[in-house]
Amino acid sequence: RLKKLLVAAGKLSGVTTHKDLVAEQEQMEDGDEGRISPRFGTTREQGRSNGPDSSLPSIQCHVPRHGLSLLGSGRRNQPQLNTLRNKISTSLSTLSTTNVLRSAIPALSYCNISPCSGYLATGSWSGLVKLWRLPSCNPVATLTGHNGRIGAVTFSPQAGLADNVACLSSCDSDGVVNLWSMSSTRPVAHLPGHGCRVARLNYHPSGRFLGTACYDHSWRFWDLETTNEILHQEGHSGPVYSISFHRDGSLLATGGLDSYCRVWDLRTGRAVLFLEGHLKSVLSCDFAPDGYHLGTGSEDNSCKIWDLRQHKSIYSIPAHNNMVTYCKFAGTPNNSMLLTASYDSTAKVCPTKVGCH
Repeated sequence: RLKKLLVAAGKLSGVTTHKDLVAEQEQMEDGDEGRISPRFGTTREQGRSNGPDSSLPSIQCHVPRHGLSLLGSGRRNQPQLNTLRNKISTSLSTLSTTNVLRSAIPALSYCNISPCSGYLATGSWSGLVKLWRLPSCNPVATLTGHNGRIGAVTFSPQAGLADNVACLSSCDSDGVVNLWSMSSTRPVAHLPGHGCRVARLNYHPSGRFLGTACYDHSWRFWDLETTNEILHQEGHSGPVYSISFHRDGSLLATGGLDSYCRVWDLRTGRAVLFLEGHLKSVLSCDFAPDGYHLGTGSEDNSCKIWDLRQHKSIYSIPAHNNMVTYCKFAGTPNNSMLLTASYDSTAKVCPTKVGCH
């Protein structure tokens, strides 16, 4: 529909051939009133893009031509062009999904659903954390306490959603880690000591402890009852970007921008496995429900499944055409699924025993 409207715009302008368009463009460049803005392209190549803005490539290739047409003859058909412009604007406004949560103008960086499935928490680059009621998607509260961009926001697996119990945690690019309750829009506690960006955080299965992945090449392990730091471990040669706990709470996995994943024994604080195989940064990691498999998502566009007993990758899922920013297991040990999300604008669900579909 939008393409038809743009074609109609070209017809209204009276430019029907490429030769006429070039002649009109040269005439506009010679005059003072009709100069072409640098933001309009003049070739089909300038309308192409490989980034996230190329979701409508066929339309983008035609936009510069019709843009020139509208500029060149707007005075002759101004009423018709105004009407057409309104129709195009209306058409663009309808290119959206229903039930969109509009929490802030800056990009949403993270979201997490509560264990009871009744709430959704979202974090934004504006520094705001927002709570939404599910399934109605109605806003509940806006939590203020960050100045930097939110890196992650996560619900505790054990804490309740009432009174003054800290049941939610968040981190930002300034190194601030806040703990929240459902009864206040201000943090109930802070975890001090991070000197730089905290990329991700995750709760221990017990709900009492919290792990944080930091850009100072280290990860930290916190006791939330006392807000004291228990472990501060280094080992990566680059920023630590992802962190995940084993289901029984004895192991912890970290993924770094150094392209490596490490598995740590929380009882000793030492690395027990070094997983090498990705070509670029490891942006996500998660333990499988069976306890002896680990999934990792990477900037090299792949998601790998590792067997912790064999200390190696047993499968690489070629499911995406861009970096894999998130991977998460769900299900039971005998029937589990793997969810992956990517910068290619897709999320895929993979049966772990069969491969990705």
